[in-house]
Amino acid sequence: MDEILRFLLTESPAPEPQGSVGDWWARHLRLTSRFSLPVDVALAAGFAADRLGYAFASGYHSALRSLLPELSREHRYALCVTEAEGGHPAAMHTRLTGSGEGPLRLEGTKAFVTLGTAADVLLVVATEGQDEQGRNRLRLVRLDARRPGVTLTELPPPPFVPEVPHAELRLHAVEVAPDEVLPGDGYTRYVKPFRTVEDCHVFAAVLGWLLQVARRSGWPDEVREELLALVVTMRGLAQAAPASPAVHLALAGALDVCRRRVDGLGALWEQVDPPTRERWERDRLLLNVAGKVRAKRREAARRKLTPSE
Repeated sequence: MDEILRFLLTESPAPEPQGSVGDWWARHLRLTSRFSLPVDVALAAGFAADRLGYAFASGYHSALRSLLPELSREHRYALCVTEAEGGHPAAMHTRLTGSGEGPLRLEGTKAFVTLGTAADVLLVVATEGQDEQGRNRLRLVRLDARRPGVTLTELPPPPFVPEVPHAELRLHAVEVAPDEVLPGDGYTRYVKPFRTVEDCHVFAAVLGWLLQVARRSGWPDEVREELLALVVTMRGLAQAAPASPAVHLALAGALDVCRRRVDGLGALWEQVDPPTRERWERDRLLLNVAGKVRAKRREAARRKLTPSE
């Protein structure tokens, strides 16, 4: 832990200009060779980002490598879940067909893929059919983004963090090797825990970025130290079991504290250079994304941990 804390406290807080996804990735990639833990990469790359959007991109990418440690650091990844009816298991209509030793095939559409057009490798959730209870049997497929039959169409920029690309994904008769289908249930082993893993790593990256802004803008020592304490909390949660109800409650509390600290910054933003301040006002909505999902996760954890009478 000492190495990443020293980085956040002593590295130059003047970020290199990052005018494109390529610039972001070059900086992120350099930091993956310096730090081994994905959450430390998220913290360091967040600190090195010149804007919140690229901090988010590093947190998202680090979350995927935390969830799937076998993923190579040299490639950019995108998790492809959301379809026209949403991201819950019953909404999955993208199909994985075929059996035996021959090639399998993917067919379907994903409506919203973060980092889609920038990805080298796609992680696609698909159904193999239904079980005896009529529920989708889901798998996660690792797929080269340039494979024949794969079409990624960039979507219009969102109103916040517009630098991060999003895309629609269409899959038409895409051949898949059996070893590209990851083991285990696609939802319970990958999609569901990713929501927790992503929160930990994205908020770690945001905290890293805020520490950089705090240092170069002359914010009080007490504020920097509070942000550093939150870094330690988020770093610990990022290494905890993502399916644990106790972790879900601790994460919910940590996110509440993060928001209160951010909301309490107030007039300190007047000390920040205008371009950074203006982008922050535009992009801070990112912190509220998936609020309903987090609330449901918290309530479910409370129910599971409430002692029976």
